[in-house]
Amino acid sequence: MENKKVKLFTDGACRGNPGIGGAGAVITDDSDHVLWEGSQYLGQCTNNIAEYQALILGLKGALACGYKNLEIYLDSELLANQINGSYKVKNEKLKILMQDVRSLLSSFKTSQVRHVLRCHNARADKLANLSIDEHRE
Repeated sequence: MENKKVKLFTDGACRGNPGIGGAGAVITDDSDHVLWEGSQYLGQCTNNIAEYQALILGLKGALACGYKNLEIYLDSELLANQINGSYKVKNEKLKILMQDVRSLLSSFKTSQVRHVLRCHNARADKLANLSIDEHRE
């Protein structure tokens, strides 16, 4: 399990910005079989905070499953570019979350972060929105 490379898809959702937020994360193998998935209701937050929280959720899920080699797919271009160092993190709340992300990433042997179009991140998006819907009922 430790040497197996897995794919992590994460997405944050926000109804309004700021608004009610949720996070979703999915881990799949190379054949796109779901190995793990998680979602979390976030309450009031911004869309960017929801994106960060979704990534943190997914990284914690990967660690809990014992995965050490990740390909990370995000539909947030901002977050992908901030992690890869192309963009600076200016917002104070995001700086704190970035510290959490960096700390979690340091626990993996390998990790690559890629930006993908929203249509390639549908399952994580669905989980993020479900966490909001289920909390409102």
